[in-house]
Amino acid sequence: MQIITEPGQMQTIAEKLRLNRQCIGVVMTMGALHEGHLSLVKLAQKTAGIVILTIFVNPSQFAEHEDLHKYPRPFENDAALAKAAGVDFLFAPEAESIYPENYQTTVTCSAVAKRFEGEMRPDHFKGVATIVTKLFNITKPHIAVFGEKDAQQLAVIRRLVEDLNMPIKIVEAPIVREKNGLAVSSRNIYLSIQERDAAAILYKGICHAKMRVAEEDNNLQNIAQEIEEMINATPGCRSDYVSFVDETRFEPVETAEKGREYRLLLAMYSGTVRLIDNGKIRA
Repeated sequence: MQIITEPGQMQTIAEKLRLNRQCIGVVMTMGALHEGHLSLVKLAQKTAGIVILTIFVNPSQFAEHEDLHKYPRPFENDAALAKAAGVDFLFAPEAESIYPENYQTTVTCSAVAKRFEGEMRPDHFKGVATIVTKLFNITKPHIAVFGEKDAQQLAVIRRLVEDLNMPIKIVEAPIVREKNGLAVSSRNIYLSIQERDAAAILYKGICHAKMRVAEEDNNLQNIAQEIEEMINATPGCRSDYVSFVDETRFEPVETAEKGREYRLLLAMYSGTVRLIDNGKIRA
């Protein structure tokens, strides 16, 4: 595995790989690698001959009050995990090389980015769209694998690729969960044992929604309210939002139509740690 830190060098390598007819797959991360990230690598390896893993804690997607400076950066451990997983190139640039002095250009997002995480974290998706575009231009992939856990981010990136005519196939990787159902996340390290146990309410909420819809209850607004009450009744937990959405436009849906698929979005605090989760629900 080669570790590359300079964007120009990575770009040159990617260009040569494409000239040699190598299929490039990219997995973008902010480091603190876990089982979920490694599952993305495995999926990329199934469809690409060369896998590039990027590690970059992107300052432009953090608000001033968020945990940019506290975000875990165990680079040596990350590099060892990436190498063991069979990654071919690890691209880990410094912020100064991605956003040099006098950097001015950003990528703005469509309506899919305005609600939920976009509303709770203004400019977050502008930061995501900008860094994803830059990393696409640097690594030049044929495919890019993103986790289903960040469902709205995935929708934003799909929209980005389609709207800007990028010749990149976006592959969706399923959520990896801990034994209690909690979605694997880098932020889980901030949870105490009690908070981690309590956070399982997110997955219980998804299971509750599937059960209620299977019972042919089509009132999604009522089901979302029930889940919100479940979260708030769990000690140490506080709901941020619970909503069913149409997956294409990411707009709230109140009533389910038979045979259609929706996505349940959930965000909550367990103690002081904010967690998100989601699940597909078929009526």
